Amino acid sequence: MKTETSKTLWAFLIELALYAVLVTGYFFLVLHFLSGWLQELHLHHVKLYALVAIALVIGQAVLLESLTTWLFRLLRGRSE
Repeated sequence: MKTETSKTLWAFLIELALYAVLVTGYFFLVLHFLSGWLQELHLHHVKLYALVAIALVIGQAVLLESLTTWLFRLLRGRSE
C-alpha cells in the first residue's frame, strides 16, 4: 500500500511542477502579446475587459489541463 501512495504522491508532485511551469509560461505569453490591448480595454471598455479576462482564465484552465493530461498519457503510455 505504501508503494501505491508514494507513486501517487510522486505523480502529483510532478504534475504540480509541470503545471506551475505551464501557468508561468502562459502568464508571460499573455503579458507579452496582449498587455497593450488588455490595458486599452480596461481603460475604455470595462465590461468587455471583464468578459475577456474571464474567457482568458477559463481558456487557460481548459488548455493547460488538456495539455497536462496529454503529456502524462504520452509519458505513461496508457490512458487513465
